[in-house]
Amino acid sequence: MKPFSRAERVSVKIQSTLSELLHKKVSDPRLEMATVTGVKLTDDLRHAQVFFCVSGGKKAKYEALAGFKSASGFLRKSLAGKLGLKFMPALTFVYDESLDYGSHINEVLKSLSVDGDSDTEGESDS
Repeated sequence: MKPFSRAERVSVKIQSTLSELLHKKVSDPRLEMATVTGVKLTDDLRHAQVFFCVSGGKKAKYEALAGFKSASGFLRKSLAGKLGLKFMPALTFVYDESLDYGSHINEVLKSLSVDGDSDTEGESDS
């Protein structure tokens, strides 16, 4: 049995190729700070969800979505040439909320007081 499915292997290849294309070939300023964080491909290799993140808040998020929408034809054509698949999957771009959530969790943890630690130190001395 193969350790990874074909869809997973193609997903990794799409992610690395898209990252390279964004860095070297796409000149849209809305996509300069965009990072591809993952690709989820259906088992039939027909549809791909491309997850991305961008710094700069909600405005940058919506601008990046518009940038991906306008560049999707170029990206799909470039990917088709590099991947050599029989069918090139349709690309859907989705903002990756996980980094924002992780940042929010960090803020919450930093805001917690460390008074609880000093109470346990005093009890262990008794």
